[in-house]
Amino acid sequence: MRATVMWFRRDLRLGDHPALCAAAQGARVTPLFVVDPKLARPGPRWDRLLDSLAALREQTGGHLVVRTGRPAEVVAATAAETGADEVHITAETTPYGRNRDAAVRRRLAAAGIALVETGSPYAITPGRLRTAAGAPYRVFTPFLRAWQDHPRRSPAGDPDVRWAAGLDSEALPEPSQQAGERAALRRWRQFCAEELPGYADARDRPDLDRTSRLSTALKYGEIHPRTLLADLAGPAGRRADAAGADVRRFVDELVWREFYADALWHDPASAWRDAGPQLRGMRYDDDPAALAAWRAGVTGYPFIDAGMRQLLAQHWMHNRVRMVTASFLVKDLHQWWPAGARHFLDQLCDGDLASNSHGWQWVAGAAAHASPYFRVFNPVTQGQRFDPDGDYVRRWVPELRHLPGAAVHEPWRRPDGYAAGYPERIVDHAEERREALARHAQSKEAHP
Repeated sequence: MRATVMWFRRDLRLGDHPALCAAAQGARVTPLFVVDPKLARPGPRWDRLLDSLAALREQTGGHLVVRTGRPAEVVAATAAETGADEVHITAETTPYGRNRDAAVRRRLAAAGIALVETGSPYAITPGRLRTAAGAPYRVFTPFLRAWQDHPRRSPAGDPDVRWAAGLDSEALPEPSQQAGERAALRRWRQFCAEELPGYADARDRPDLDRTSRLSTALKYGEIHPRTLLADLAGPAGRRADAAGADVRRFVDELVWREFYADALWHDPASAWRDAGPQLRGMRYDDDPAALAAWRAGVTGYPFIDAGMRQLLAQHWMHNRVRMVTASFLVKDLHQWWPAGARHFLDQLCDGDLASNSHGWQWVAGAAAHASPYFRVFNPVTQGQRFDPDGDYVRRWVPELRHLPGAAVHEPWRRPDGYAAGYPERIVDHAEERREALARHAQSKEAHP
């Protein structure tokens, strides 16, 4: 029987897996994961990745091979060791991943081994959608319409895999009930039944926590967006008794993920620089103390501090709060967006390069599709609107738990607001908003 290698990366599941289906056709499959020293950094994402790999090893009957080293060397050596004539992968879309795969392809080709790409981590592969003029989409709404009109594949069937055994592998932790494909599918079924009804209205409320919490599973490919979309169009969506607005809103959020991946595909340098030219000449501050206060959640603005403390505690943050905390760093503290984007990427279990960097640029006004620069989130009114009873703030800022209801968002208005040691505001929002807009006007004059 032929031998193949299935090189897992951002596709840590067995179901709805086109590349695995291709690898399993008439062959015995060696499942491989390569720990790339350039990407392996201790922290929340690394810990979560190990949990996901442990779950995948359990699903493969203990046969998943984990090895550390330069991918071109490790993949070629594993293929030679198993006698494989093909290495199968899900196509990568990030700048580093694409360059890495090109190097692996050259190394394998020299040994007469094919690197076979099938599928991608997205419902529609980045780079596939173009305008009528053949250009990339730079604004979300036209991209959404094109995405909706484009044919999409149905979920792949379950493969009949014969795993190869007997290869040396590195150890992994015991499987976690919170990671892996089975956990992702359980969470998806729960979301459809309990949180999808009413999602369109409740998704912006961090106090209610009505989001799917599937961003981490999508980041590691424990579940594919194609699976979610198929369920929403079929029995799972109907069982949820969700209104069409709820389903449409959830799908829109999936498409934002695809839009950001597409933007990074077309402009790899946008990972860490402004994708648009409109903020050329913008003057930013280099203020380590302000940045440290923001990171630690001690800015004196309760809604901001609650979000930043949730990030440090859970390595996840509600999307509405991500936008408000990002706006505060860029437009109240006048820091360039990569300073915040790097902190998020270090702390978030679901830290995804495309979504993270381009989400920050949307808030900062730095990309072609961005929110207008003059849209400056007010950290107080945002809290009052989306955490109206103050429950989210009290959950994460214990120094304010003695304040009732919405009073928690303005402790400076209460005689006992600072009784438990909560810090005073490090800046005045109204003043910093005026300063941000003045700097923007200056940059436009310098670079019309």
